[in-house]
Amino acid sequence: MSNIDASLLLQAAAAAAGGQQYPAATLYVVATPIGNLADLSFRAAHVLSLVDAVACEDTRVSAGLLRHLGLHKPLIALHQHNEHQGSAALIGRLQAGERIAYISDAGTPAISDPGAVLVAAVAAAGLRVFPVPGASSTVTALSVAGDAAAQGFEFAGFLPTKAMERRTALQALTGSPRSQVLFEAPHRIKALIELLAELCPEQRVTVCRELTKQFETVHTDAAAALPAWLAADAQRERGEFVLVLHALPAKAAAEGDIPAEALRALSLLLAELPLKQAVALASDLSGASRNRLYEAALAIKKARED
Repeated sequence: MSNIDASLLLQAAAAAAGGQQYPAATLYVVATPIGNLADLSFRAAHVLSLVDAVACEDTRVSAGLLRHLGLHKPLIALHQHNEHQGSAALIGRLQAGERIAYISDAGTPAISDPGAVLVAAVAAAGLRVFPVPGASSTVTALSVAGDAAAQGFEFAGFLPTKAMERRTALQALTGSPRSQVLFEAPHRIKALIELLAELCPEQRVTVCRELTKQFETVHTDAAAALPAWLAADAQRERGEFVLVLHALPAKAAAEGDIPAEALRALSLLLAELPLKQAVALASDLSGASRNRLYEAALAIKKARED
Protein backbone atom coordinates (compact mmCIF):
# COMPACT_ATOMS: atom_id res chain seq x y z
CA MET A 1 0.00 0.00 0.00
CA SER A 2 1.33 3.45 -0.91
CA ASN A 3 1.66 6.25 1.63
CA ILE A 4 -1.23 8.07 -0.08
CA ASP A 5 -3.47 4.99 0.19
CA ALA A 6 -2.47 4.49 3.82
CA SER A 7 -3.28 8.10 4.60
CA LEU A 8 -6.73 7.73 3.03
CA LEU A 9 -7.34 4.55 5.00
CA LEU A 10 -6.45 6.25 8.28
CA GLN A 11 -8.68 9.22 7.40
CA ALA A 12 -11.57 6.84 6.76
CA ALA A 13 -10.81 5.00 10.00
CA ALA A 14 -10.83 8.27 11.94
CA ALA A 15 -14.13 9.27 10.36
CA ALA A 16 -15.71 5.91 11.23
CA ALA A 17 -14.26 5.39 14.71
CA GLY A 18 -13.05 8.78 15.91
CA GLY A 19 -16.24 9.73 17.72
CA GLN A 20 -15.58 7.35 20.59
CA GLN A 21 -13.47 8.26 23.64
CA TYR A 22 -9.95 6.79 23.72
CA PRO A 23 -8.63 7.64 27.20
CA ALA A 24 -4.98 7.87 28.15
CA ALA A 25 -3.38 5.48 30.65
CA THR A 26 -5.21 2.62 28.93
CA LEU A 27 -4.21 -0.71 27.42
CA TYR A 28 -5.97 -1.41 24.11
CA VAL A 29 -6.21 -5.11 23.24
CA VAL A 30 -6.46 -5.01 19.46
CA ALA A 31 -7.47 -7.90 17.20
CA THR A 32 -5.54 -8.12 13.92
CA PRO A 33 -6.24 -10.13 10.73
CA ILE A 34 -5.74 -13.90 10.74
CA GLY A 35 -4.59 -13.86 7.14
CA ASN A 36 -6.45 -11.34 5.01
CA LEU A 37 -5.30 -7.77 5.71
CA ALA A 38 -8.66 -6.44 4.56
CA ASP A 39 -10.20 -7.86 7.74
CA LEU A 40 -8.53 -5.21 9.89
CA SER A 41 -11.31 -3.01 11.27
CA PHE A 42 -11.43 0.78 10.91
CA ARG A 43 -11.49 1.00 14.71
CA ALA A 44 -8.34 -1.12 15.03
CA ALA A 45 -6.53 1.06 12.49
CA HIS A 46 -7.65 4.21 14.30
CA VAL A 47 -6.51 2.94 17.70
CA LEU A 48 -3.12 1.90 16.33
CA SER A 49 -2.73 5.42 14.94
CA LEU A 50 -3.50 6.97 18.35
CA VAL A 51 -1.39 4.90 20.74
CA ASP A 52 2.04 5.91 21.98
CA ALA A 53 3.50 2.41 21.55
CA VAL A 54 2.52 -1.06 20.36
CA ALA A 55 3.38 -4.11 22.45
CA CYS A 56 3.37 -7.21 20.31
CA GLU A 57 4.12 -10.91 20.12
CA ASP A 58 6.71 -10.57 17.33
CA THR A 59 8.08 -7.16 16.36
CA ARG A 60 8.89 -8.32 12.82
CA VAL A 61 5.31 -9.39 12.11
CA SER A 62 3.82 -6.29 13.72
CA ALA A 63 6.23 -3.96 11.91
CA GLY A 64 4.85 -5.27 8.62
CA LEU A 65 1.28 -4.55 9.69
CA LEU A 66 2.15 -1.02 10.77
CA ARG A 67 3.97 -0.38 7.48
CA HIS A 68 0.82 -1.48 5.66
CA LEU A 69 -1.02 1.25 7.56
CA GLY A 70 1.69 3.85 7.02
CA LEU A 71 2.33 4.03 10.77
CA HIS A 72 5.59 4.32 12.68
CA LYS A 73 5.22 3.39 16.35
CA PRO A 74 7.68 2.15 18.96
CA LEU A 75 7.38 -1.64 19.16
CA ILE A 76 7.77 -3.54 22.42
CA ALA A 77 8.23 -7.34 22.30
CA LEU A 78 5.89 -9.09 24.73
CA HIS A 79 5.60 -12.83 24.19
CA GLN A 80 5.20 -16.06 26.14
CA HIS A 81 8.82 -16.00 27.35
CA ASN A 82 8.84 -12.49 28.81
CA GLU A 83 5.18 -11.65 29.45
CA HIS A 84 5.50 -11.51 33.25
CA GLN A 85 8.57 -9.26 33.27
CA GLY A 86 7.42 -7.17 30.32
CA SER A 87 4.03 -6.48 31.88
CA ALA A 88 5.64 -4.58 34.78
CA ALA A 89 7.43 -2.23 32.38
CA LEU A 90 4.26 -1.59 30.39
CA ILE A 91 2.32 -0.83 33.57
CA GLY A 92 4.87 1.87 34.38
CA ARG A 93 4.31 3.47 30.99
CA LEU A 94 0.53 3.29 31.39
CA GLN A 95 0.77 4.88 34.82
CA ALA A 96 2.69 7.72 33.17
CA GLY A 97 -0.37 8.36 30.99
CA GLU A 98 0.50 6.54 27.77
CA ARG A 99 -1.93 4.71 25.53
CA ILE A 100 -0.52 1.30 24.61
CA ALA A 101 -1.92 -1.28 22.19
CA TYR A 102 -1.25 -4.98 22.49
CA ILE A 103 -1.46 -7.13 19.35
CA SER A 104 -0.54 -10.75 18.69
CA ASP A 105 0.78 -12.06 15.37
CA ALA A 106 -2.74 -12.81 14.13
CA GLY A 107 -6.26 -12.72 15.52
CA THR A 108 -7.44 -11.77 18.98
CA PRO A 109 -4.77 -11.62 21.71
CA ALA A 110 -5.02 -13.85 24.79
CA ILE A 111 -6.93 -16.57 22.87
CA SER A 112 -4.21 -19.23 22.71
CA ASP A 113 -1.75 -16.38 21.97
CA PRO A 114 -0.03 -14.30 24.69
CA GLY A 115 -1.86 -11.38 26.29
CA ALA A 116 -3.83 -12.81 29.21
CA VAL A 117 -1.00 -12.28 31.70
CA LEU A 118 -0.62 -8.66 30.58
CA VAL A 119 -4.36 -7.96 30.79
CA ALA A 120 -4.58 -9.47 34.28
CA ALA A 121 -1.58 -7.46 35.49
CA VAL A 122 -2.89 -4.18 34.07
CA ALA A 123 -6.33 -4.73 35.61
CA ALA A 124 -4.75 -5.65 38.96
CA ALA A 125 -2.84 -2.35 38.87
CA GLY A 126 -6.16 -0.51 38.65
CA LEU A 127 -5.69 0.59 35.06
CA ARG A 128 -8.17 0.37 32.22
CA VAL A 129 -8.20 -2.30 29.52
CA PHE A 130 -10.23 -1.66 26.35
CA PRO A 131 -10.99 -4.45 23.84
CA VAL A 132 -10.92 -3.68 20.12
CA PRO A 133 -12.59 -6.76 18.62
CA GLY A 134 -11.97 -8.27 15.24
CA ALA A 135 -10.82 -11.48 13.58
CA SER A 136 -10.74 -14.74 15.53
CA SER A 137 -9.98 -18.09 13.92
CA THR A 138 -12.06 -19.84 16.59
CA VAL A 139 -15.24 -17.93 15.82
CA THR A 140 -14.52 -18.01 12.08
CA ALA A 141 -14.28 -21.81 12.10
CA LEU A 142 -17.42 -22.21 14.21
CA SER A 143 -19.36 -19.97 11.81
CA VAL A 144 -18.78 -22.36 8.89
CA ALA A 145 -18.96 -25.66 10.81
CA GLY A 146 -22.76 -25.72 10.80
CA ASP A 147 -22.91 -27.66 14.06
CA ALA A 148 -26.57 -26.81 14.68
CA ALA A 149 -27.06 -29.47 17.39
CA ALA A 150 -24.29 -28.14 19.61
CA GLN A 151 -25.08 -26.81 23.07
CA GLY A 152 -22.41 -24.11 22.97
CA PHE A 153 -18.73 -24.71 22.33
CA GLU A 154 -15.45 -25.25 24.16
CA PHE A 155 -12.03 -23.99 23.11
CA ALA A 156 -9.34 -26.65 23.46
CA GLY A 157 -6.62 -24.98 21.38
CA PHE A 158 -3.45 -26.98 20.82
CA LEU A 159 -3.43 -30.47 22.33
CA PRO A 160 -0.34 -31.81 24.16
CA THR A 161 2.44 -32.97 21.85
CA LYS A 162 3.31 -36.18 23.75
CA ALA A 163 1.42 -39.16 22.36
CA MET A 164 -0.25 -40.48 25.52
CA GLU A 165 -1.14 -37.03 26.87
CA ARG A 166 -2.53 -36.13 23.47
CA ARG A 167 -4.66 -39.26 23.31
CA THR A 168 -6.01 -38.71 26.83
CA ALA A 169 -6.84 -35.07 26.11
CA LEU A 170 -8.66 -35.92 22.89
CA GLN A 171 -10.60 -38.76 24.51
CA ALA A 172 -11.92 -36.26 27.04
CA LEU A 173 -13.27 -34.08 24.20
CA THR A 174 -15.09 -36.73 22.17
CA GLY A 175 -18.74 -37.44 22.86
CA SER A 176 -19.52 -33.96 24.15
CA PRO A 177 -22.82 -32.14 23.49
CA ARG A 178 -20.72 -29.04 22.73
CA SER A 179 -18.57 -28.19 19.72
CA GLN A 180 -14.85 -28.53 20.46
CA VAL A 181 -12.40 -26.17 18.74
CA LEU A 182 -8.85 -27.41 18.19
CA PHE A 183 -5.76 -25.78 16.71
CA GLU A 184 -3.07 -27.77 14.93
CA ALA A 185 0.24 -27.18 13.18
CA PRO A 186 0.88 -28.61 9.69
CA HIS A 187 3.52 -31.11 10.82
CA ARG A 188 1.06 -32.71 13.25
CA ILE A 189 -2.21 -32.51 11.33
CA LYS A 190 -1.91 -36.02 9.84
CA ALA A 191 -1.40 -37.59 13.28
CA LEU A 192 -4.34 -35.67 14.73
CA ILE A 193 -6.66 -36.67 11.87
CA GLU A 194 -5.69 -40.33 12.28
CA LEU A 195 -6.29 -40.18 16.03
CA LEU A 196 -9.72 -38.62 15.52
CA ALA A 197 -10.59 -41.38 13.06
CA GLU A 198 -9.60 -43.97 15.65
CA LEU A 199 -11.28 -42.46 18.71
CA CYS A 200 -14.53 -41.07 17.27
CA PRO A 201 -14.96 -42.41 13.72
CA GLU A 202 -18.60 -41.38 13.37
CA GLN A 203 -18.34 -37.89 14.83
CA ARG A 204 -18.33 -35.13 12.26
CA VAL A 205 -15.33 -32.84 12.07
CA THR A 206 -14.89 -29.57 10.21
CA VAL A 207 -11.30 -29.02 9.07
CA CYS A 208 -10.41 -25.39 8.30
CA ARG A 209 -7.08 -24.67 6.62
CA GLU A 210 -5.58 -21.24 5.93
CA LEU A 211 -8.73 -19.37 6.96
CA THR A 212 -9.28 -16.06 5.08
CA LYS A 213 -6.22 -16.66 2.88
CA GLN A 214 -6.04 -17.32 -0.86
CA PHE A 215 -6.04 -21.12 -0.53
CA GLU A 216 -8.59 -21.38 2.27
CA THR A 217 -10.14 -24.83 2.66
CA VAL A 218 -13.19 -25.83 4.71
CA HIS A 219 -14.17 -29.51 4.71
CA THR A 220 -16.67 -31.36 6.92
CA ASP A 221 -16.97 -35.14 7.14
CA ALA A 222 -17.08 -38.05 9.56
CA ALA A 223 -13.73 -38.45 11.31
CA ALA A 224 -13.28 -41.91 9.76
CA ALA A 225 -13.27 -40.39 6.26
CA LEU A 226 -10.75 -37.64 6.96
CA PRO A 227 -7.44 -39.58 6.62
CA ALA A 228 -8.32 -40.50 3.03
CA TRP A 229 -9.42 -36.95 2.28
CA LEU A 230 -6.16 -35.55 3.66
CA ALA A 231 -4.04 -38.06 1.74
CA ALA A 232 -5.77 -37.27 -1.57
CA ASP A 233 -3.92 -33.96 -1.96
CA ALA A 234 -0.51 -33.12 -0.46
CA GLN A 235 -1.49 -29.43 -0.31
CA ARG A 236 -4.09 -30.26 2.33
CA GLU A 237 -1.37 -30.83 4.94
CA ARG A 238 0.06 -27.32 4.51
CA GLY A 239 -0.88 -24.19 6.42
CA GLU A 240 -2.43 -23.46 9.79
CA PHE A 241 -5.42 -25.51 10.93
CA VAL A 242 -8.53 -25.00 13.04
CA LEU A 243 -10.74 -28.04 13.59
CA VAL A 244 -14.26 -28.19 14.99
CA LEU A 245 -15.20 -31.54 16.52
CA HIS A 246 -18.97 -31.56 16.19
CA ALA A 247 -21.24 -32.27 19.14
CA LEU A 248 -22.96 -35.59 19.58
CA PRO A 249 -26.75 -35.41 19.85
CA ALA A 250 -27.77 -34.26 23.32
CA LYS A 251 -29.49 -37.52 24.29
CA ALA A 252 -26.47 -39.56 23.34
CA ALA A 253 -23.98 -37.26 25.03
CA ALA A 254 -25.82 -36.05 28.13
CA GLU A 255 -23.28 -35.38 30.85
CA GLY A 256 -23.22 -38.22 33.40
CA ASP A 257 -25.73 -40.23 31.32
CA ILE A 258 -23.49 -42.71 29.54
CA PRO A 259 -19.72 -43.05 30.07
CA ALA A 260 -17.70 -41.72 27.14
CA GLU A 261 -15.99 -45.10 26.65
CA ALA A 262 -19.38 -46.80 26.35
CA LEU A 263 -20.47 -44.29 23.71
CA ARG A 264 -17.28 -44.83 21.73
CA ALA A 265 -17.74 -48.61 21.87
CA LEU A 266 -21.37 -48.24 20.78
CA SER A 267 -20.41 -46.00 17.87
CA LEU A 268 -17.83 -48.49 16.62
CA LEU A 269 -20.18 -51.46 17.01
CA LEU A 270 -23.01 -49.70 15.16
CA ALA A 271 -20.77 -49.44 12.12
CA GLU A 272 -20.53 -53.24 11.93
CA LEU A 273 -23.60 -54.74 13.64
CA PRO A 274 -27.39 -54.39 13.70
CA LEU A 275 -28.65 -51.86 16.24
CA LYS A 276 -29.97 -54.26 18.88
CA GLN A 277 -26.90 -56.47 18.73
CA ALA A 278 -24.57 -53.46 18.99
CA VAL A 279 -26.50 -52.14 22.00
CA ALA A 280 -26.43 -55.50 23.78
CA LEU A 281 -22.71 -55.96 23.22
CA ALA A 282 -21.87 -52.38 24.23
CA SER A 283 -23.88 -52.86 27.43
CA ASP A 284 -22.11 -56.14 28.23
CA LEU A 285 -18.69 -54.59 27.62
CA SER A 286 -19.26 -51.35 29.53
CA GLY A 287 -21.90 -52.12 32.12
CA ALA A 288 -23.91 -49.10 30.94
CA SER A 289 -27.71 -49.20 30.92
CA ARG A 290 -29.08 -51.06 27.90
CA ASN A 291 -32.05 -48.68 27.68
CA ARG A 292 -29.79 -45.64 27.75
CA LEU A 293 -27.52 -47.16 25.12
CA TYR A 294 -30.53 -47.95 22.94
CA GLU A 295 -31.62 -44.28 23.06
CA ALA A 296 -28.06 -43.22 22.24
CA ALA A 297 -27.91 -45.69 19.35
CA LEU A 298 -31.09 -44.28 17.83
CA ALA A 299 -29.69 -40.76 18.10
CA ILE A 300 -26.36 -41.77 16.52
CA LYS A 301 -28.16 -43.65 13.74
CA LYS A 302 -30.33 -40.61 13.01
CA ALA A 303 -27.27 -38.30 12.97
CA ARG A 304 -25.56 -40.58 10.44
CA GLU A 305 -28.62 -40.63 8.21
CA ASP A 306 -28.83 -36.81 8.39
